[in-house]
Amino acid sequence: MNFTSKVFVHLNIYLKMPRRRRILATLPSLAIIIIIAFILFNIYVKSQSKFTSNNAPTLCDSPHPQIQFSLLIGILTRADFYDRRHFLRLVYGIQSSPIAKIDVKFVFCNLTKPEQRTLISLEILRYNDIIILNCSENMNNGKTFTYFSSLSKILPHRYDYVMKADDDVYLRLAPLALSLSVQPRSDLYYGFVIPCPSMNPFVHYMSGMGFVLSWDLVEWIKESEIPKKDIIGPEDRLVGKWLNMGNKARNRFSSKPAMYDYPGTNGRCSHDLIPDTIAVHRLKRWDQWLNVLTYFNVTGQLQQSKLYTIGLHLQQDLKFF
Repeated sequence: MNFTSKVFVHLNIYLKMPRRRRILATLPSLAIIIIIAFILFNIYVKSQSKFTSNNAPTLCDSPHPQIQFSLLIGILTRADFYDRRHFLRLVYGIQSSPIAKIDVKFVFCNLTKPEQRTLISLEILRYNDIIILNCSENMNNGKTFTYFSSLSKILPHRYDYVMKADDDVYLRLAPLALSLSVQPRSDLYYGFVIPCPSMNPFVHYMSGMGFVLSWDLVEWIKESEIPKKDIIGPEDRLVGKWLNMGNKARNRFSSKPAMYDYPGTNGRCSHDLIPDTIAVHRLKRWDQWLNVLTYFNVTGQLQQSKLYTIGLHLQQDLKFF
């Protein structure tokens, strides 16, 4: 009897069995199949787990799941302003935003003194937050153009937005990020529109206290002939002029009244401090800085410790430090 005949004989015997006996007869085979499948499944799971642990990014090196965009804040200052940089590092070092990757860097032109080369090298080694442009230090002689036109050539990666800010402005990073989160990622010109009473961002230009350009406009400034031919003069006004001449920045937003000058310093550009502030400008004295930082309770997160005692009387004594 050949193999095929044997199969049909056994099949015929199986089919003639009562239903209950047929079920009992198949149980051993079914159990063996289930055991084999279980073993194979466990081997597969372990192999996938090993692959994942070796190759997939972990939580530590993965981007934050809520990060929506990146922002570079370039604070235009001077090489000799060491104390101001160290103070601003304190101010911005305790701030962050859950929705944006924000980098703050200090921007100035070529070094001119031997001591600068040593002291600023130490800063770079410690903080890595300095950009030195290939220019001579100046105001209204092309520094802003050099800043924007250099970024795509010197940065290791692009940002969604780039901000140019003064070193006498206090920026609140979380409200700034929240305001930018609803803005377009391209063709954006964002800031405090001049003149002060105006609420129309499509007329004139944004104040130099701090304005934001989307990355495509930063690249346009580098590539276009329009800015290259017109870099001498009030630089923030020139930026608005370039964009208008190039039919750029179709998306414009003036963040008034959240951006303003310190109370009493600049007429209608100034008003009282408000909770929804994004930027306070013209902080020229330490007592002005202290009033702003106290108003926004920036040290409220300080925890009690046996290592220090900080009382109210000490804060009052520092009013005009």
